[in-house]
Amino acid sequence: MVKRLLAFAIFGLILVPFALAAVADDCASKDMAERIACYEAKLNENKGQQQTLSSAISYLDSKIALTLTQIEKTEIDIASLEEEVATLVVKINRLDINLTDISKLLVSRVGESYKRTLFNPGWQLLSAGGLTEYLEQSTYLASAQQNDRKLLLELQNAKDTSEAQKALKEQKQLELENLQKQLASQNSSLLQQKGAKADLLRQTKNDEKTYQQLLATAQAEYQAIQAIIANKGKETEAGHVNAGDKIASMIQGASCNSSGTHVDFIVSENTVSKNPFDYLSGGIDWVDNSGGDQFNPHGSWSWPINPRVRFNQGYGVTWFVSTYHWYPFHNGIDLSSDSGSTVKAVKPGTLYKGSYVGFNGCTLPYVRVDHDENSLDTLYLHVIY
Repeated sequence: MVKRLLAFAIFGLILVPFALAAVADDCASKDMAERIACYEAKLNENKGQQQTLSSAISYLDSKIALTLTQIEKTEIDIASLEEEVATLVVKINRLDINLTDISKLLVSRVGESYKRTLFNPGWQLLSAGGLTEYLEQSTYLASAQQNDRKLLLELQNAKDTSEAQKALKEQKQLELENLQKQLASQNSSLLQQKGAKADLLRQTKNDEKTYQQLLATAQAEYQAIQAIIANKGKETEAGHVNAGDKIASMIQGASCNSSGTHVDFIVSENTVSKNPFDYLSGGIDWVDNSGGDQFNPHGSWSWPINPRVRFNQGYGVTWFVSTYHWYPFHNGIDLSSDSGSTVKAVKPGTLYKGSYVGFNGCTLPYVRVDHDENSLDTLYLHVIY
């Protein structure tokens, strides 16, 4: 879609200087939890209201500030968990040492007690040198057996405590791994947000008129796609096609509502768009240019273009949608290919060649395949036929 208008290069972009510190000053002075809530509130206030370049930059700055604060919190949580894990390691080592010592002592004491039970009490009385000494030895033996039972209980408790500490350590290590993944994701989001801001300023050259043109183009394409899905385009039947047949070619370079070569692939049922990944097959060779949109094909259809597939924007509330809020929803997926511009039918059906004239007379060309076997249509936008 119009994401191609702002196809940012996340790596290698230098953030255009802008007074980030000037954004949300009232948030910056708060403690961490209040700061996060403050930035989230500001984002909610600005969502859907970015009709000027300055408000768009302010929104992106708030997102950057929020992500930086979230990163700070995650790093603190990671440090705390690392300290907990280190403490647990020390405790477990001490418990293991105590467990070993108690086991050795118990084995020794049990051995001595067992040897004593082998002697006949009469022989023990004679060898004791008298009744008094015999009674003292018997009392000592009873006390030793009582201590052995106590040692046995301590041994069991030590084992239970050691196992509990080891289980807790495993849990904390898992939490630590999840936090480290979260931190990596947050750092990636931060790069994307900074890249988006830098690219927006580069594309517009900090000019309000240029920004308004980009905004109008994005909204115009969204309206055009909505109209095409609602069967409001002008179409001509072009015969029957089979899966894999060439039905069009991607327009090279800029076209109506787009600044780059791509096909917007849409699945529709009774004028309602569906997630293409519910139908397209997995295992495709692809590269992500979307900024991290969900890519999870799990159907059986062949793909409309040859691999290697370049995935430029996903379905639904995509990274582009949530970053710029120029339109509310992406009805299809944006794709391009390293293997040419050929666009193919994904299923057999009746081919229609169409176009829709929208904002400022801009004509958006597309083809549609009305599937033979079900109530689904597939649409392929930004193509020539």
